[in-house]
Amino acid sequence: MGHGQSLRDLLTPLGVYRWEGSFQWGELKSEGAAMDQVEQELTHIQREMNLWTAQEEGLQEVLDLLGRQVGQEDPESLRQTAAALLRIRNNNATLAAMNDTLRGCGIPAQVEETGDPLQVKVIFPGIVTPPADIIQIQELIEAILPCHLHVQYYFPDMP
Repeated sequence: MGHGQSLRDLLTPLGVYRWEGSFQWGELKSEGAAMDQVEQELTHIQREMNLWTAQEEGLQEVLDLLGRQVGQEDPESLRQTAAALLRIRNNNATLAAMNDTLRGCGIPAQVEETGDPLQVKVIFPGIVTPPADIIQIQELIEAILPCHLHVQYYFPDMP
């Protein structure tokens, strides 16, 4: 049932309207149609403003704010990436938070501390050769990790 019929149902008990042969029913239908369009738009906005239900521009805007480029990933993996990026800002960039964020962004790497407090090493376990898009992966890792850290990259399984 649309909003036009809802309005008619609300007004009928008053007994002051003639629905048949008058302009009143047409007017209510047109007002109801406008309200139906508003409801559709508000439903879309509500879906897009929630990270867990966003599928289009809402998800894109959150990732833009976080400095993450959207590729050909599906909405669910993009939601996980956005959630991981938001979590690191709340965890004060601990080692566990950094590793959680890398996993959440789909990066097969692990951050480990070195003896130097301003340096970390990023290890790619199980990867024999650097992937073709290693430059983009490094840029993303360096955007996630605190900017004061110097990052060293290791491929321990490389021959």
